[in-house]
Amino acid sequence: MNRGKRAVTSGNVLEKNVEATLQAHGYFKFGHHFPKKNRLNYLLHSSYLPKRYARQVYIGMGIYDTDIYVDFFLVDATSTNSGIIIECKWQQTGGSVDEKLPYVNLNIQHCYPAPTIVLIDGYGMRPGAISWLEAQVATNQNLMAVHSLPSFIAWANNSL
Repeated sequence: MNRGKRAVTSGNVLEKNVEATLQAHGYFKFGHHFPKKNRLNYLLHSSYLPKRYARQVYIGMGIYDTDIYVDFFLVDATSTNSGIIIECKWQQTGGSVDEKLPYVNLNIQHCYPAPTIVLIDGYGMRPGAISWLEAQVATNQNLMAVHSLPSFIAWANNSL
């Protein structure tokens, strides 16, 4: 398996862990049969399931005027009115994901329609990349938190 395919597979493992955590806290997967560009509208306006999430949800245009799809968009009666977005970033070995963190931060700050959690794991980030993003929580009103998988699960146990 080449490096790119291995990275996608590893990232999918992180997303599956997030999905299992959401389901363990009573969230139901919603809208996977809708086109990606229509999922947000259905997700926000459906009252069929009180705790629901969708994967790969189109939220609009980013800072480069390109389409943005988020990994998870959660909606429930107790969360913020706009929902919560979860972005997953996996870096198992040295690579470029940590170079993309400033881009992600700016999109979260200027383009995301809901508070966002960034989930980073894999232990392959450059020193300082995660602490830099964690420091952005103080100045980016849309960036709720930066978590590893264990700290995300602890947050979910207390907050979902």
